[in-house]
Amino acid sequence: MCEASKTAPRNLLKAERVAYILQRLDELYPEQPIPLDHRDAYTLLVAVLLSAQCTDERVNQVTPALFALADNPFDMAKQSVEAIREIIRPCGLSPQKSKAIKRLSEILVERYNGEVPQDMDALEELPGVGHKTASVVMSQAFGVPAFPVDTHIHRLAQRWGLSSGKSVAQTEKDLKRLFPKDRWNALHLQIIYYGREYCSARGCDGTVCEICRHCFPARRHPKKTRKA
Repeated sequence: MCEASKTAPRNLLKAERVAYILQRLDELYPEQPIPLDHRDAYTLLVAVLLSAQCTDERVNQVTPALFALADNPFDMAKQSVEAIREIIRPCGLSPQKSKAIKRLSEILVERYNGEVPQDMDALEELPGVGHKTASVVMSQAFGVPAFPVDTHIHRLAQRWGLSSGKSVAQTEKDLKRLFPKDRWNALHLQIIYYGREYCSARGCDGTVCEICRHCFPARRHPKKTRKA
């Protein structure tokens, strides 16, 4: 056996990758502040709904005016769709989002006494609220273990060899199997922070950032990821 083969880098096994990722993300992000500004479960729900196909920074620029208009379901249900739409226009998809915000506010008043239900199925039934939005609210507003997966987490999970799923739903199942349940809520945010800072769609191709290089030192070609 030649000397070069003895010292060739070895890609980490999946269990080794999981352990390293947990350790490194804890070192980088010991605290996990929620990136969307909010005051309670309701304002978080609205902010997450607005974040669809929009940056958190843009949402945080828009929500102060929206919540000055109405920061609870009772007041929001009284507003016109047009008034809501005018404020949230910079977030994109304002026609759909404004209707959803008004209608979900009406439903919260009609069915839940103005409270955001602490129930995944009930949340997913609200207009404009899909599985990811409901998961974020459950984890960040109520502390219930959930693992919301967006396109960024989906991309990193593939680069790190944690999932080969074709959808965010499959990626979520794979990540939940790999990581301890009591780590899901923090890890969801840590991966988002890392993806934005070090492993963005254009900033890394699976061979550039620290975690990609550490987990796959023998990887010589860019990692192609399946879009969600």
